[in-house]
Parts: sequence; C-alpha cells; structure tokens
Amino acid sequence: MSKLTIIFLCSLLFWAASLRSQNVTEPPGFIKKANRHEKNGWIFLHIEGSPRERGFQHGALMAPEIMENLRLLRARWEHQTALDWSWYVQKAGEVLATKVDAENLEELDGIVEGLKSAGVNTSRNEMVGLNGYAELLGYWWPTVKDSVRVHYNMQPKESCSSFIATGNMTADGKIVLGHNTMDLYHNPLCNIILDILPEKGHRILMQSVAGCIHSETDFFITDAGLVGSETTIGDFFPFDPKGVPEFSRMRRATQDASTIEQWCEIMKRGNNGGYANAWLLGDINTNEIARLELGLKQVAFEKKKEGYFIGSNVAENLKLLRFETKKDETNIKYSSIARRVRWKELMKKYEGKINLKLARRFEADHYDTYLKKKNPGGRTLCGHWEIDAQPFGPSIPYSPEGTLDGKVVDAAMAKNISFSARWGSACGRTFDGAKFLKEHPQYYWLEGMLADRPRQSWTTFTAGEKE
Repeated sequence: MSKLTIIFLCSLLFWAASLRSQNVTEPPGFIKKANRHEKNGWIFLHIEGSPRERGFQHGALMAPEIMENLRLLRARWEHQTALDWSWYVQKAGEVLATKVDAENLEELDGIVEGLKSAGVNTSRNEMVGLNGYAELLGYWWPTVKDSVRVHYNMQPKESCSSFIATGNMTADGKIVLGHNTMDLYHNPLCNIILDILPEKGHRILMQSVAGCIHSETDFFITDAGLVGSETTIGDFFPFDPKGVPEFSRMRRATQDASTIEQWCEIMKRGNNGGYANAWLLGDINTNEIARLELGLKQVAFEKKKEGYFIGSNVAENLKLLRFETKKDETNIKYSSIARRVRWKELMKKYEGKINLKLARRFEADHYDTYLKKKNPGGRTLCGHWEIDAQPFGPSIPYSPEGTLDGKVVDAAMAKNISFSARWGSACGRTFDGAKFLKEHPQYYWLEGMLADRPRQSWTTFTAGEKE
C-alpha cells in the first residue's frame, strides 16, 4: 500500500468523523456519483454533475494527491526563487484568476470545498496557481523576475513527443495518435486519468494532474469524437498578462467544442501566449487531423485527411519560429531538433503501417539522430536526461527529468472514449529517487521529492469504468 493511499484512507476517516460530528449520516448524494481506483501507477477519477459538484468530488476524493502536488510546487518555487509561496498565490490571483470564466471558477471553488471536507484548507487562488503553474513559471515569471531582483529563469524546457496520422499513413486509413510527457521528476504528478461527465457539454477522458480542471499534459478524448495532444513550442517568449489563462481556454474548448474548428476558435479567444503549444488534433467523424500552432500574435492552422503532423517543441510555422521564439531549428544537438528528425524518419519508414503497436514503439524510441545510434538520453523521443552526462541546450548534466508516460489511441478506441497508457516512462525504464540522489548529491534539495518510478504495464482506460 502506497504512502499516498494510506493518507487517502486516513482522510476518508477524517471526513467520516467530520460528518458524524455534524450529525450527518452519509456524504452528500452527489459524492456517490464519483469514484476513484488505481491501476498500474495511474489513478482513475470519475466526476460528474454541476461544476461545484464535480469540483467537490475531485477535491474530496483526491485530497492526498492534491496536497502532495502543492507541496512539490511550493518547494520548487521557494527554492528556485527564494520568494514566499504566499506571493506566488497572490500573483496567481492577480494575473490569472480574474480572467477565468464563471464555470471553471465554480469547479475550482468546488475543489476547495471538497478539500475542506477532507481536512485540507486552501483557497481559490492557490488552486488557480496549481492549474496555471506552467504558464506562471514558464511565461509570466521570466517577464517579472528582474523587477524583483531574482535572476533564476524558470522558462519551460524542451518536452513531450507526439504525432498524429491518418489516411495513407495508417494501417486502416483512420486516425492514430501518440504522446508522451517529458517533465521534471519533482513537478506535480500527472498520473491521473480524469473522466468528466458535465451536465452541459461533452464528456472528457484525459490525462491530468490532481487538482487540475484541465489536462496540463494535454492528452484528451471527448464524446464529440475529438482527440488531441500537444507539445510545447520551445524557446517561446511573448506573454500577455491581460489575456485568458491557457488552462481555462483548454478546458472550455475541450468541453464545449464539437468540431476541430470550434475547438481552435475557443483556444484563440483571449489568447495570452501562456503555455504556447503546437496542438495535434483529430476528428474521428471526418477522419481529419489538424495542427494548431498557438503563439501569441502568430497563429498557424493546417488540416488534412491524408498524412501526419508531429510535435517535438519546434515551431513549424516560419513566422512563429522567427518572431516569437529564439530557436535554432538546425542544431541537431538540441533535443527538439534531434527528435524532429527522428519523427520524420519514422513517418517515412512506416507510411501505411502505423497502428497502436507502432505508436507505442515510437513513444518509447531511444534512437539519437545526432549520434546516429540507439542511446537513451535527452535527445531521444523517450527522454532520459537523468542519465545524460553531456546534454545540450537548456538541460544540465544528469538533470532529474525525462519521459513520464506514454499514451496512444486510435479511432476505434476513441469511439469508445478509451485510450491506452503507460505510467513511469514510455519505454518502461525504472527510476529510483534515493539512488539518483546518492549518485548526484548536487540535487540535495530534492530529498523527499523524487518519487520512484517502477516499470509499469500498458493499461487501457475507458470512460465510465468502475475498476
């Protein structure tokens, strides 16, 4: 039994005791509509109902995991900036919270209430800070750090490898999508499979982070027949603090849109440039795939029924690349460029053959196109910076970061609102936190923050499942 599971059981006992003290014999009726269970490193959470009900269910059933994510994020912020967490929470409220739409705010408030029922005190602004940490740390912070005389730069690193293919590229002529998440091993854990059945809008099945109302890692399926993923646009710099937070737009687009075009229009509305991504999208109803490269002022959109799109943190649109990034797209020593080359090699080699089995292989690939050999490290589609002694670009030697998972879906699975996922790393390589710190004591401040990642199996998740 894991430490977080024990904490979860204790929180349930606290909750039950709290209810008894209020002479309440059973939890609110809408709690019975929610459920959580664990499989192979993942936590499946089903929530449904009104925004406040969904949020309450989320907060009450995920209290230990949300507490842990806040602990990890707070420790990272305070160590790397030497600023108080309360200042970060205040800025989350000032920069992001005031632009979040009413329904999303209501769901966040529900999370706060659900956490309170489990004995955890937090606030709306702290939940906004958790939901918006990618854009606050990576996009807003670089614009203000000099004004507070802090020089540590927390810009987003090169991360995530994804592709989407259809028509002549796939074995059955239908859509296949694959994605893996690359991130710091001490960031909030993204091991949640979130199944949302709202009273209005489309049902969503997506990978997420405990406490988040959006995906954060951005891999999703909806009952409208839409599938999607993203990879961060590397070396991106513009940010508009007056715009709508990315996490709020992503949730609205995914819940409200019935077509690719509708999804993209919602994402563009009020765009603040935060968490700038290349979105790979598919519609199983039309067999069309699309790529939305969403910068700030520079936005590019392509759609097709034959072919593929790839994502490796390089902007493909030339204006976006030149005007809003600092990327050198030819230096193959960089992870993003090496992975871009590898994606094109794989697409060419397996044209007409791509299926779920190959998608899993692609996301677990360890071929380094700079060294021209199999060499797991920072330049491979399945990234392992923790074993890379000579990285190039934004990473430092033996940085505790890399691929956290793998996810794949095809049209048949998407029709059933289902996808296959592997937690730990797409290739199955293990990570031992204590061993890593013993071998690399320069990361002393991460003691107690690096969770082990044992080898896990590929697991299928379906909307509405009970266990």
